Amino acid sequence: MILEDFSNPNDSLTLVLSLHFIAESFGQNYPEEADGTLDCISMALTCTFNRWGTLLAVGCNDGRIVIWDFLTRGIAKIISAHIHPVCSLCWSRDGHKLVSASTDNIVSQWDVLSGDCDQRFRFPSPILKVQYHPRDQNRVLVCPMKSAPVMLTLSDSKHVVLPVDDDSDLNVVASFDRRGEYIYTGNAKGKILVLKTDTQDLVASFRVTTGTSNTTAIKSIEFARKGSCFLINTADRIIRVYDGREILTCGRDGEPEPMQKLQDLVNRTPWKKCCFSGDGEYIVAGSARQHALYIWEKSIGNLVKILHGTRGELLLDVAWHPVRPIIASISSGVVSIWAQNQVENWSAFAPDFKELDENVEYEERESEFDIEDEDKSEPEQTGADAAEDEEVDVTSVDPIAAFCSSDEELEDSKALLYLPIAPEVEDPEENPYGPPPDAVQSSLSDEGIGSEKKRQSSSDGPQAPKKKPKTTNIELQGVPNDEVHPLLGVKGDGKSKKKQAGRPKGSKGKDKDSPFKPKLYKGDRGALPLEGAAKGKVQAELGQPLTAGGAISELL
Repeated sequence: MILEDFSNPNDSLTLVLSLHFIAESFGQNYPEEADGTLDCISMALTCTFNRWGTLLAVGCNDGRIVIWDFLTRGIAKIISAHIHPVCSLCWSRDGHKLVSASTDNIVSQWDVLSGDCDQRFRFPSPILKVQYHPRDQNRVLVCPMKSAPVMLTLSDSKHVVLPVDDDSDLNVVASFDRRGEYIYTGNAKGKILVLKTDTQDLVASFRVTTGTSNTTAIKSIEFARKGSCFLINTADRIIRVYDGREILTCGRDGEPEPMQKLQDLVNRTPWKKCCFSGDGEYIVAGSARQHALYIWEKSIGNLVKILHGTRGELLLDVAWHPVRPIIASISSGVVSIWAQNQVENWSAFAPDFKELDENVEYEERESEFDIEDEDKSEPEQTGADAAEDEEVDVTSVDPIAAFCSSDEELEDSKALLYLPIAPEVEDPEENPYGPPPDAVQSSLSDEGIGSEKKRQSSSDGPQAPKKKPKTTNIELQGVPNDEVHPLLGVKGDGKSKKKQAGRPKGSKGKDKDSPFKPKLYKGDRGALPLEGAAKGKVQAELGQPLTAGGAISELL
């Protein structure tokens, strides 16, 4: 064995680069190409994975929440959640609950299995973001427009308004840290506050500045699922990565230096949405100008991949799979999936398997296919051979490390990983064990036209008498109630083209310019309210143009 002396710094650098190249050659942990799309029929606006990446919730333009089984790439459930577009979604830790916000200022909590609404909260201004507490699903963080962040307590329907740095600047974004111990808030003047979640006491603070000591607005704060790192997306088009432990050490009015500064130096791209990979080693940022995803390696800060979608489309949302190198992005109302190129490797099934480029003559051993090899001598069992006779435990299930946090040893036994789906058989074959044909025909005649309604209701679960969910009005002092959600904003004269918040009240003139209004299909015959997938079909039959076709182009 030859040992080389790497006392020379150049040799050490060569060794590090060689090891990095070797590690990359065995496979990357980030997506490399498009892997299909998920069509929700209606226009998708936002998406989020559950904690294990088995289910993907998609909020749509018509107010529905479509839950996809990500392993089968099929729709597992559709919840008719809101009347107006869904603008934010978040899963609870155990996966049994979903909290959603719509553009009519409503925040709702949903039971995923039944599809029922547990609670509703009505805010005076549009909601930019909702987020469950990472460890306590009784608390929800809400970021209304032109208001300080609000923390809801679901059990007693109470709320707490979080303190802000400057009362005159209420363009505040907020986020829980990885375990929910602290809440990080950022305003339009670049000031970051770190608050203790339980007491709302100020623990640390610092200001994000540019190279000329000018401040820049905070657009979003995102935390990694593993480790203590978080990123800040700012208006100066730079993504800054910080270590949360250093922030707490610096205390109030500290001056921490970012670990990395990520940006597109060539095109000066502004970023619509940023997030970490599941292992926290990569960062993806979606462009606000086009459907393009930029992926950086966090430790080095180098750009490793740019994924380009369809030219001319605008990006709405990006989500990285919690445990796999898969990214979901939304543009033009369709969810695009980005994954690695899977190469078939048969040696995984048989270690001695070899792929041949051409036919090779094979010489068979004399005892190769004998049940017992008579010529084989039986050596004494020592070491690994003796271990084969030991009993192997095949009943106990070891927890999957990727599904457990660093401070946990066991998985959540009550977690909801999958949704049961009842198969719909359109043309069932003759069942010898079922009821006689006469009984089947009589039951079909009794059902009549209502069979289609029953089939539709069966997909949404049993039709038990539903109690009306409790609605709580959240009163916020000094918050304007005439704000318009960014999804509904239309370029041009803001005075004449603002959409009123809340449900439409029959006014035809005020709401006609909204690109995301559900009932917005017009022609020579007047307004035509349409529902679900039949919108495009009926419009095509009537020969009327869709006024919401340019909805995506009006965003941002």
